[in-house]
Amino acid sequence: MGADPMLLIAVTPHDPVDNEWHKVEALLQSGWHRVHLRHPDSTLADMRWIIESIDQKYHNRIVLHGHFDLINDFNLGGLHLNHRCPSAPSLYHGPLSRSCHSLQEIYDAEDME
Repeated sequence: MGADPMLLIAVTPHDPVDNEWHKVEALLQSGWHRVHLRHPDSTLADMRWIIESIDQKYHNRIVLHGHFDLINDFNLGGLHLNHRCPSAPSLYHGPLSRSCHSLQEIYDAEDME
């Protein structure tokens, strides 16, 4: 029995970069499993524009770190919980990931389950 393949996950930088949609597509075309759109200071309109610029065939491999309302408008790959957005919308039942940067955040996350 062989080992499971390594899943590569990219996380965008704090601020959007020029032609980011093209770079996200290039990562996903080259075999990366997921791209997390981070951009904590971006507006909802900015995030919508980035997602709309990416070919729809890749949307299910994009994970949001904020602006969770966009999950209702696109077939995205999930939501990422963090200190800014610690819980998913109440009716959301898709894939979730979470970042923890301290032991306390791990304990707090365990208490939410």
